[in-house]
Amino acid sequence: MDLTFIQKLQLFAANNTIMVVAWVALFVAVLFSFYKAATNKHKVIGNHEATLLINNQEGIIVDIRSDDEFKSGHIIDSLHAFPTDIKTEKATFLSKYKDRPVIVADNNGLLAAGCANALVKQGFSDVYVLKEGIAGWRAANLPTVKKHK
Repeated sequence: MDLTFIQKLQLFAANNTIMVVAWVALFVAVLFSFYKAATNKHKVIGNHEATLLINNQEGIIVDIRSDDEFKSGHIIDSLHAFPTDIKTEKATFLSKYKDRPVIVADNNGLLAAGCANALVKQGFSDVYVLKEGIAGWRAANLPTVKKHK
């Protein structure tokens, strides 16, 4: 008996349900990731792009780590703000930077997107997230300072 392609596919799916479900879930996750990246109002940038924005366009770094993490070493001239203050619009000192590039930095680049989205909603025109955060900055042997301005 010669099976058609569709019949073979149905047989494979019936015999390998978990694998098929996993592949479908992975496909949906990839599509969601692409959609989310395409609709974000901020861009994820690396250390080189961040340095160019700081040096050539008066970009600022907004460091959203804890007090202790910030004091243990941060990018020169960084502004320190807590994520809750940004999301609840209590970080009013940032408002004077609405027309400058703002680069949000956290420990590893994973949590900064929420703050970046909040800044965009608050009217900031040019918002970025530092890929790999301060850990990536340090791994690239880029300078940090320990004193608080």
